[in-house]
Amino acid sequence: MPTLDFKGKQLIYAHHLAAPSRTLEIDAKKSFPSKGQKPSLDSNLIIHGDNLHALKALMPRYAGRVNCIYIDPPYNTGNEKWVYNDNVSSPMIKEWLKDKGPVDGEDLERHDKWLCMMWPRLHLLRELLAEDGVIFVSIDDNEQHRLRMMMDEIFGEENFVANIIWQKKYAPANDAKYFSDNHDFVLCYAKQKNNGKEKDGWARNLLPRTEKTNKLYKHDDNDRRGSYRIHDLSVKTYSKAYDYPILNPVTGKKYLPPEGRCWMTKEETIKEWMAEGKVFFSKGGRGAPQLKRYLKETQQGIVPLTIWTYDEVGHTDGARKLLKEIFSDQQLPFDNPKALGLLQRIFTIAADKNAIVLDSFAGSGTTAHAVLALNKEDGGNRKFILVECEDYASKITAERVRRVIKGVPKAKDENLKNGLGGSFAYCTLGEEMSIEKMLTGKNLPDYETLARHLVYTATGQSPDKIRKTKGKDGFFHETADKMFYLIYEPNLDFLRSTGSALNSIRAERIAKQTKAKKKTAVVFATHKFMGQKELAEMGIVFCGLPYGVLW
Repeated sequence: MPTLDFKGKQLIYAHHLAAPSRTLEIDAKKSFPSKGQKPSLDSNLIIHGDNLHALKALMPRYAGRVNCIYIDPPYNTGNEKWVYNDNVSSPMIKEWLKDKGPVDGEDLERHDKWLCMMWPRLHLLRELLAEDGVIFVSIDDNEQHRLRMMMDEIFGEENFVANIIWQKKYAPANDAKYFSDNHDFVLCYAKQKNNGKEKDGWARNLLPRTEKTNKLYKHDDNDRRGSYRIHDLSVKTYSKAYDYPILNPVTGKKYLPPEGRCWMTKEETIKEWMAEGKVFFSKGGRGAPQLKRYLKETQQGIVPLTIWTYDEVGHTDGARKLLKEIFSDQQLPFDNPKALGLLQRIFTIAADKNAIVLDSFAGSGTTAHAVLALNKEDGGNRKFILVECEDYASKITAERVRRVIKGVPKAKDENLKNGLGGSFAYCTLGEEMSIEKMLTGKNLPDYETLARHLVYTATGQSPDKIRKTKGKDGFFHETADKMFYLIYEPNLDFLRSTGSALNSIRAERIAKQTKAKKKTAVVFATHKFMGQKELAEMGIVFCGLPYGVLW
């Protein structure tokens, strides 16, 4: 498969692995918890901080669990003046990027820098996706072709689903030099495409039927079968077995499928349909065969198209007006916010009503608004995770979510006026989890944070939950073949004491538990009072802290 090369690629190729692991710290004052509850990392999240570090911080809790990702990264138009701020360790790339920004139209290497910025983030986004997850990325002509090649390499060319066109404007730009630019693209890739087996890879949902689509079924023979529409019996995908003549019983004339096509099913089925009156012959019964497609026999929804018009999903001008409606008291720095209907359609197609939705370029917070609006509409329990690096993360991104939850008094939409309901925890990025800091006892992570991190580094997956009752042996999680133990308290005196060690008494208890389940024990502790050979015979793998953090 051809791959895309760009300046700096070799230097940032594994940068997503080297990015530091940081904790998520809840800011209770900026959070919006449910009444009577405290903000929690298990609820909707709005994270303020660099999105590369935020994505890494999400790994221990959400790796392999996110159902749908939508991102709207900088389009690299040359007018955005975005800043390259990744702290890449390579001296060569540091020298290249010593003037980090802003990256604008005068920067002849802006495309390389944009690709260097996107590469590690897309890798982490892919890790966060569930096996049946999907990612949608908004982009325009400036980087669409490069983005697609990069995503082919990261997600696999075989997992490309669609290049959707969104008509973002409803009127032409008469001052355009060449063509009026009226659309954006939305690239869609699955983590793994569904191959027809249940729960094996991503499979899209159908869109709900509308009154407009139902009106296409305008014929009715008053035979209690209901309304129907006329449908072509031939298909493009040729099969010799489906290439045969159909006899018109009135005229005796035989009809073959058009050249290069075949009928949609086998001859026996066509004969059954004719006997049931489902095959219609044109020209008053004397013409070519066609199929009566009854409304009641159609799928319960509509197959999505790859062209989405503004009258279906909204446009940029409408999105700006909605923002002004929500923020009638202030000016906002968003020229091209995404339409609410666009994201509602994406999330409807992407996953079920209990989906976890992630947006790591959150901007004005349209993703959270769309999730809450869908939940209000269909009673769903979707959860959102937003990441925004700019200073307006609280004053605009989170504030929009606060307002739509509580209600916007002057809103035209009745649901928005009354409030969509919901809650969220507002987070910032905490300290890095490093060996040096653990050795000095600085900013020691709490038990659950460290436990989640250890499971993620050991398995590449995030646990659904950590046992709240740790017990004296520190059992906190199990997989199909392993049981995990962590003997730890975020206290340097404890970590230096004999109470934090794996001794023979603990080892025997752990071995008894794991052997009963025919599993291997993985024990994290600062030290041990037994030899590795003896532990191996007991089915125990020992990982010393803090070095075991790196697995």
